[in-house]
Amino acid sequence: MKKGYLIFSLLIITFFLYDCSSGKKAYEQGDYYEAVLKAVNRLRQKPDHKKSKETLKGGYPLAVQTIEQDARNSLASNAPFKYKNALRSYQLINNMYDEIRRSPGALKVVPNPKNYYDKVAEMKQLAAEESYVAGLNALERNTREDAKQAYYFFKDVDSFVPGYKDVVNKTEDALFQATLKVVVEQIPVPTRYQLSARFFQDKIEEYLHSHYRSNLFVKFYNPREAEEINLPYVDQYLRLNFDDFTVGETHIIKDTETVTKDSVVVGKVTLEDGTSMDVYNTVKAKLTVWKKEVISKGLFSMKVFDAQTKAVLLHKKFEGEFVWFSEWANFNGDERALSKEQLNICKNHEVAPPPPQDLFIEFTRPIYDQLVGSVNGYYNRF
Repeated sequence: MKKGYLIFSLLIITFFLYDCSSGKKAYEQGDYYEAVLKAVNRLRQKPDHKKSKETLKGGYPLAVQTIEQDARNSLASNAPFKYKNALRSYQLINNMYDEIRRSPGALKVVPNPKNYYDKVAEMKQLAAEESYVAGLNALERNTREDAKQAYYFFKDVDSFVPGYKDVVNKTEDALFQATLKVVVEQIPVPTRYQLSARFFQDKIEEYLHSHYRSNLFVKFYNPREAEEINLPYVDQYLRLNFDDFTVGETHIIKDTETVTKDSVVVGKVTLEDGTSMDVYNTVKAKLTVWKKEVISKGLFSMKVFDAQTKAVLLHKKFEGEFVWFSEWANFNGDERALSKEQLNICKNHEVAPPPPQDLFIEFTRPIYDQLVGSVNGYYNRF
């Protein structure tokens, strides 16, 4: 019964996928372009597929007619990007042309597909000019949001006609105006611990300069860079510093207990009949365990200031902690009273903790992760 139901289900699923791949459903929904592509793809796999032939035969003329009408409507309108819209329509027709040409089965149904390659070059020039003008107008409004729009307009221009006029320079200008410029101030770590935070600060700087990818329109500079390139203005300051930290706070905990274990074989006795029997008793040992903990922790601050008003836009604090420990022990008494784990600890000896610099590195790892997450979250909005 279950086997029959499974076979029936597989047949239904196969039929459903088989039917949809012909493009018939898209055709019935009026999406003639999608119907054509699906039918052509199916005919590329199976040139005599009946439903795909029917779909292509009925859908292709309607797809061309609909898309051509869209192009004519765009060109006749006063829409700001009418040439760009018309270009897209012509490219859709050209895409159908290419797909049909690559499918022998489809070519039997549509032996002479239509193309507009002769129109594309002209439309690209016109689309490039209208996007170029739109980019210039957006730049003149002199806001970051308008500069973002200008950047994308100029990128469109370059995709239509690479190197059109001075579009490369205009794209760079738009990106610079659209970019939020943030100077990062990293406050040096106090030297009372004879520690260096250079590696930590370098890691942050490397991320902000080389690995930050969350927002194209945000750029970080350190103060030296901003001065060297004569940065004309700054939008925000990002100030990073340790509010407080402790390295190598040591605690030694001593714990002594008497450990017992019942029913332990402690010997043998010989019975009158000459046989022997195990003797059981309770054994015990006095176990002393030492545990040394070395705690290193810190509190890190991230502040974002508006460069003009000096107002605090964001203030976050991050905590990091690293606890190094070691255990060792000794005992007096019967070792059989001890567990395997207790015996292993008794084999240990007191060891020295890592150097303070290594401990500092360890407790800053979780701080770095929190900082990166907060920087991404905050600057994604710009």
